[in-house]
Amino acid sequence: MPVTCMEENRCLTAAVSGELDHHRAREIMEELDRQIDAALPRKLTLDLSGLTFTDSSGIAVVLRTYKRMRQLQGSMAVINAPDQARRVFQAAGVDKLVPFQ
Repeated sequence: MPVTCMEENRCLTAAVSGELDHHRAREIMEELDRQIDAALPRKLTLDLSGLTFTDSSGIAVVLRTYKRMRQLQGSMAVINAPDQARRVFQAAGVDKLVPFQ
């Protein structure tokens, strides 16, 4: 499974693993949507420590997830982004909108 989730006290941690490219983006977005709809979290932490590659599809996943959390009046942060992924998100300015730790 490319997304592994853990929920506690309305805080959801979603760990994404493998490649996040146009082939897998839809699957990952759908799984994140399902998990968010089930947990209705106040805070979502997107853990990218298991990510091996991302392209612009990763930007779409992060921004869509951020928008969904805003709709729920929740917050979101990205943690453990590998260097390659961090560069992609920084180049697009995503780190100005979504907190990266």
